[in-house]
Amino acid sequence: MTDIPVLVRSALNVPIENGIVTNDYRLRKALPTIRFLSEHGAKVILISHIGEKGAETLRPVEQAMKTLLPRLNFCPTTIGDEAREAVRRMAPGDVLMLENLRREKGEVANDPTFAKELASLADVFVEDSFDTCHRMHASIVGVPSLLPAYAGLLLEEEVAALGGALMPTHPALAIIGGAKFATKEGVLETLLAIYDRVAIGGALANDFLAGQGHQIGKSLASGAATAKIAALLKNPKLVLPLDVRVVPSDAVDEVDAPQRARVARVDDIAADEVILDVGPATSALLANLASEAASILWNGPLGKYEIGFRDATDALARAIARASAHSVVGGGDTVASIESLGLMPRFSFVSTGGGAMLEFLAHGTLPGITALESGGL
Repeated sequence: MTDIPVLVRSALNVPIENGIVTNDYRLRKALPTIRFLSEHGAKVILISHIGEKGAETLRPVEQAMKTLLPRLNFCPTTIGDEAREAVRRMAPGDVLMLENLRREKGEVANDPTFAKELASLADVFVEDSFDTCHRMHASIVGVPSLLPAYAGLLLEEEVAALGGALMPTHPALAIIGGAKFATKEGVLETLLAIYDRVAIGGALANDFLAGQGHQIGKSLASGAATAKIAALLKNPKLVLPLDVRVVPSDAVDEVDAPQRARVARVDDIAADEVILDVGPATSALLANLASEAASILWNGPLGKYEIGFRDATDALARAIARASAHSVVGGGDTVASIESLGLMPRFSFVSTGGGAMLEFLAHGTLPGITALESGGL
């Protein structure tokens, strides 16, 4: 492996505020593959995206990782002469981070020319970014068809843990939060077939409460797929909120909205109110189910975590941490809750993926994994 340039698609998309990385969980999980390759003399070329706009920079990530990888350097471009020269100057064991992939339009468009330019920088490709393996992007599905391609240590760990979650020990409890029913329909159908109880939280629960005929006021809801919701509601394994925390619609954006929230039964929501979290009775129900479970799967917050509605999500994190069950969890806000409470060691496996985790559970594979299996030279 000595002196071989290896292109590593790594999970470096982390939250940044004022130029500082605020949660480095994904970076820590990326280190084993990077260090393994570097210690065996490879020239490790890291590629990743950061943010959603396409203009963000990976420079703060490089600064955060510099103390962990002293041989790490940064290239302000992704392809072209400057990137090629930076790779040419690398010594065995060096690590080079290229700039945000999404600054190049060819990444999201899965442009074959862009994929070829990326592939030209190395002799081997390693996929280690499970969190993006559900994307049909050039660095995920294009490059593996152009180079000998392998799974990294993190990707192998994710596939093994989530594959095991599809064969849970019973009694098995799954909790799915967040929003967007359209992105969760498949995983809900899969989990209802193999888990004993499937609890719904977050804005996702609003669709089900509306499907039961409850008034949900001005709460976020998809407003679609009512027939599919109705079909899922017939499943006796489904667990829905008993109570919720609501605020007047004109108070949602107020800083003190969490303090102004009232607890309401699901049949006692006013027309001008917005559901922003589940209530204490629901939290108690979930804690009891967790205490009885042998396997627990959790993805997504139970409330609008990013604006301070964290009580139910944090309560669930504590309940699962207390349980004796094998626990597999994922999703950005879910991980943020666990880390903020110092509970990370109490969970059996914490995924770096959110949407990727859900899609893997729904389908048993992802486009990026399929590309490794069918591509390469």
